[in-house]
Amino acid sequence: MGMNLLDGRTALVTGSSRGIGRAVAVALARAGAAVVINYLRRAGAAQAVEKEIADLGRACASVQADVSLAADVERLVRTAEERVGAIDILVNNAGIARVQHVEDISEHDWDDLIDGNLKSCFLMTQAVLPGMRARQWGRIINLSSVAAQVGGVVGPHYAASKAGMHGLTHFYAQRFAKEGITVNAIAPALIETEMVTSNLNARPERIPIGRFGAVGEVADVAVLLATNGYITGQTINVNGGWYMS
Repeated sequence: MGMNLLDGRTALVTGSSRGIGRAVAVALARAGAAVVINYLRRAGAAQAVEKEIADLGRACASVQADVSLAADVERLVRTAEERVGAIDILVNNAGIARVQHVEDISEHDWDDLIDGNLKSCFLMTQAVLPGMRARQWGRIINLSSVAAQVGGVVGPHYAASKAGMHGLTHFYAQRFAKEGITVNAIAPALIETEMVTSNLNARPERIPIGRFGAVGEVADVAVLLATNGYITGQTINVNGGWYMS
C-alpha cells in the first residue's frame, strides 16, 4: 500500500481503544488518514492510541460514546467533525461478545448484543451518510464475524447480531453505489484479542491454518477497502479457512 493513499480523509473507528479497532485505526493513520478514536470505558487506552497516531503526524482525537445510544452517536459525530474533520471513512467495530450457555441467555442479554453490535452499526451509518452523500465519497466498513456464517462459539444472540450486519451492508451498498460510497463487511474468525483469548471455546485447532489471526491481518483488509472504490457489498473473510465462501 502506498503511504498516503488516504491523505485528506478522516476516519472514525468505533471501539478503537484496543483489539482489532485499535489496529485498524493505526493502520488507517499510517495510510494517511486523520483518525477519530471512540471508546466506551477505557479512556487511558484510548489516549494511548491517540498518542500513537499523533506520533505518526496525523490529526487524532478520542471521544467517549456508547454507540448503541442515538444521543451518544449524534454527539460523537458532531465532536469528531469539530475536532478532526468530516467523516469520510466509518469503521463499525464496536461490539460485545457474551459467551453463555444457550439456556442462560435472557431477553436482556439478547437486547444488549443486538443493540451493541447491530443497532450501533445502523445508528453510526445513518449519522455519517448525509455528509458522505453531500461530498459524494464514503467508505463504510462493518466488522462482523464468522459467527454470521457458521454460528460461531459465542451464542445465538451474537451470531444473529453479526448476521444482521451483513443485511445492513447489502442494503446500504446497493442503495448508495452510484454516490461514491462503498459499504463492505469484514468477517474475522478467532483473531488474537482479549475478546477471543478470554473465550474458552475459541481454540486455534478450530482454524484450518492452525493458529489465531493477528489484528494486523484484519487491519490490512480495512485499509484495502478504504482505498478501493470498486469493491462494494462484499464480505471479506479473514478467518484462516474456517468458513470458505
